[in-house]
Amino acid sequence: MLTIAMPPLQARRQIPTRLSGFAMIEVMVALVVLLFGLLGLAGVSSRANLAEMESYQRVQALLLLQDMADRLNANRKVASCYSNNATGVQVGTGSTSLPTCAVGTALQQAQAVADLAAWDGMLKGQSEQVAGARRGAMIGAVGCVLQSDAAANVYMVAVAWQGLQPTFAPKLADGATAFPCGDGAFGDERLHRVVTTKVRIGALS
Repeated sequence: MLTIAMPPLQARRQIPTRLSGFAMIEVMVALVVLLFGLLGLAGVSSRANLAEMESYQRVQALLLLQDMADRLNANRKVASCYSNNATGVQVGTGSTSLPTCAVGTALQQAQAVADLAAWDGMLKGQSEQVAGARRGAMIGAVGCVLQSDAAANVYMVAVAWQGLQPTFAPKLADGATAFPCGDGAFGDERLHRVVTTKVRIGALS
């Protein structure tokens, strides 16, 4: 009688199987990819914060610009007091005195001085204070009122401040002359930001 020898049961069960799971190199590659992703996210967040701060400062500057334009227009009979005639007026960071007014009535003169003093305070951040320190304005805010065209009775109002990232230095219309309001106040002129508007005073009888 023919008999067939069968392998032991234990031997039959030892069938090779494919090993599964992550090797150490795969884990390291995954960690490196994750690290680069997190660094990129941190960079995007940082740039977004800078852009938000730049935008906030520009909005504040536009509000202060319009404030002085309205004050000048409301007291137009003594408009030259706001620019100290052809000399020009600069208030805000670094300013310690205000010009006197010698035209118009005493009431108009007092209003012009009060307007410049109020604008000076707002540019220096008095609208918001933290522990006694003024925080309510832009970095290094400076305001200027200049006689743009004396013959046509046109005045230029400007607000300058320090940006957070270098861009381009502001110039006058000729493209070569540095913009006078805030010039040299921020170290690198590429950090110099400025917004302007013009107020034309009509001929009053």
